[in-house]
This record gives sequence, C-alpha cells and structure tokens, in this order.
Amino acid sequence: MNRQRSRGRATLAAAAAMCVVAVLPGQAYADAEPGAYAFDPSAETVRGTETNGEAAELEPGSVYKSSIKPGEKLYYRVDLDDRTDVYVSAVAVPRAPGKVAYGDGITVSMRSLDDARCSSEDAAFESAEFPRPIAAYAYRTVAKDDGGSCSAAGTYNVLIERQSKATSSPAEWDLELRYTQEPALKSGWTAPTALPENWPSSSPTPPSGKQKRSGGSSYHDATGLETGEWVDTVAPGQTRFYRVPVDWGQQIFATASLSNNNKSTQYLGNALAVALDNPALGHVDDATGSYAGKPVSVALDPLPPVAYQNRFESASGVSAMRFAGWYYLSVTLSPGVAEHYGDTPLGLTLRINVRGKAGPGPYEGDAGIFGVSDGDRDMAKSGQSAPEAAGRSHTMTLVAAAGIGAGTVLVLGLGMWTLLARRRAVSGPAPATGGQPPYGAPPQAW
Repeated sequence: MNRQRSRGRATLAAAAAMCVVAVLPGQAYADAEPGAYAFDPSAETVRGTETNGEAAELEPGSVYKSSIKPGEKLYYRVDLDDRTDVYVSAVAVPRAPGKVAYGDGITVSMRSLDDARCSSEDAAFESAEFPRPIAAYAYRTVAKDDGGSCSAAGTYNVLIERQSKATSSPAEWDLELRYTQEPALKSGWTAPTALPENWPSSSPTPPSGKQKRSGGSSYHDATGLETGEWVDTVAPGQTRFYRVPVDWGQQIFATASLSNNNKSTQYLGNALAVALDNPALGHVDDATGSYAGKPVSVALDPLPPVAYQNRFESASGVSAMRFAGWYYLSVTLSPGVAEHYGDTPLGLTLRINVRGKAGPGPYEGDAGIFGVSDGDRDMAKSGQSAPEAAGRSHTMTLVAAAGIGAGTVLVLGLGMWTLLARRRAVSGPAPATGGQPPYGAPPQAW
C-alpha cells in the first residue's frame, strides 16, 4: 500500500509537469489578430507632455506605451551620466483603419536642457501611403575630449513630434518607446575611425529548400530567421515581423517576394513595403514594390558589415549598422490589395543571407541586445520569438521544479516504507502463511 501511494504521488507530480509542457506562453502570440500590433506586455503606460518641465522620466532598459495626436510635440525625460551612450526609440502605430499621406510621420530627437539637439531621426510614410508601424530613434553618444553640451551628465529631453496632412486620419497614434544603454567599451580599446571603403554588394544564393516560418505581429514577438529561404503569407493590411542575428563583421541581405494572384491584373503602386531596423530600433533601410497579380520581389540595398566605426558615417543607412544583435525585418501588404484581389493572404517568400565571419565585440562584459550569443543563434535556427524563448525557459523551470517535487515525494515514500519495515522487523515478523512473504519483509525476500 505504501509503495502504491508513493508511486501515485510521483505520477501526479509528473503529470503536472507534462501539463506545464503542453501549454507554452508563446502560443498566445501566434494567434494574434491579423493587422493588430502586439505591444510588449511589459510596457508601462506613460503620457508625453507639451512642456518639458512636466515630462515623465524614462528608465533605462524599460519599455513604455504612449500616444500622440496630429501636430503634437511631446516631451519625455532621461537622466544621463557623462560616460554612457544611450538610445530612445519610438514605434508609431496608426490605429486601424486610419489613413495616412505622403510625409506623415514622427521625428524623434534628444536635446539638452539648452535645447541643443544631440541627434534626431524621422520615420515617415513616403511612396507606400498606407498605415503600418514605423520606427525611429534618437541617441546621445559621448565623445572623448568633447566639451559639448550633449556629453555632460544631467537631464535631457526626448522630443517626439508628429506630422500629419489635413487629409489624414485625425486619430491618435499609439507609441511604443524603448530606452536602452550601450555597454561600456573594453578597457584600452580604441574605436577605429577608418570606414570600410568597399564591401560585397551582391547577395549570395541562399541554401536550397524552403522552410515555413510564421512572422510575428510586432518587434516584441518577431520570429527568428537565419540564412535561408522562408515561406509565409501576408494578408492585406497586415505587417509581418522577423528578426535576424547579425554579428560583428557580418552583412545582412534580404529579399521579399509575393506570389501571383489570378483574380485580377489591377496595378497597385508600392503595395509591398519592406523595412529593416537595427537592435535599438533605429531605421536602416526600406524598399517598396508594386503589384499587378504577378510575382514580384523587393530587395533591400546592400549594407556594410556591422562595425563600431560605422557610427561616424553621415549616411544613415551605414551609421545604423553600428552594433551587432537582432536586426528586425518588417513586411507590410497594402490594405488596398483587398479591393481587387480579396482578403485571402498572398504567399510571401523571404530570402535571407547573413554573410561574413563573426568577429569579437568591443564591449566589456555582457553585450546585452548589442551582441549575438549562441542562444540567439539557436533561436534563429528554431524560429523562436522572444516571448516563446522566455516561455520555454519558464516552462523548463516549472518542469524541473515538478520533477524535483516528484523525486522528493518518491524518496520520502521509500524512506517511510523502509522505516515501517524496520520497526516491524524489530517487533518480530508475522508468521508466514500460504507461502506469502511476511508483511513488511524487505523487497529481496518477496
């Protein structure tokens, strides 16, 4: 009886562990409504203010959710030291089914209290005039022997401005804000200033064999990809998000292709929009393609290898390739496609190439999001998003705890059985009858 009870308790604990494995938190993201942006669930709501004196403070390593109206100029605050390079990004998410026009967008800038601009970047709707998430960042970098106002310690303003045409939707845009700090450089390491003059501009052919990968609904749950050919679908008005680890010294090449649709031959200009953003969500490059029911491909421009010194280049596409980490690829299909081709998603093929040998990074200690770990490569290989990876890690912790619990119950059960057996042995065993072992006899006598 004691053995059966111990076995039953262990079985229940093991069953509980199996139930934990059966439910993975990442599955919730896979079922997100098409077209809906999946905000980071850890984002704290914060309000921007029209005067900088009342601005809310942003904390490093944090994510925030805010909103902005047409024509608004909103302030947020960061407190900086005189050693750390920092980045504040903003993802603007127009609310469906809003309308945008050429030139609509946001400007993100970081400024000293004297209103000296440290940096700024625009994210705007240009030839592809349809709503989708767009991202931009501003930063403060500290230069040695630089006595400028942006190198000093103190309070800085982050200003986000929205530009909208009169014909555009007057609804608020949601904002997702991220504040990140770049790690300190290795002691004695000096940043090279010479930029590479030439780099490979032709993308090699990706490995043969298409594989299925379903894109995420935001930067937060973007699906991991590595070099290869990946098959997905994209519906009118939907944005698919992917992420690719690109290490120091490596280049990324990306092409997005739409399949044909025989329902129409209607020409739609700039119906497919592709964008690439760096690990801090600074904009790197974008491209658009038209659609007329025939297969079409859109490729990003050739980009330089990831290098620290790229930040000293004035061209924004080169400057943004300044650190290693996850690079985010977003693909959007115009909602106008539905009018002529229906709501059925179109076939989407991504050809990704990460070229070059990975080199060492310049940072002291853990690089955080500005590096590529073996775990990142594993997630890209398996197609995991950040929530799925976190969910699996949490699940394994629960499984381990359940396994330890089951083992503990089993050991305690066996211990109690042994103790009872010894007590009965001291009292004297009961006479054996019918050839049956005496109750409480040790297992080897059974």
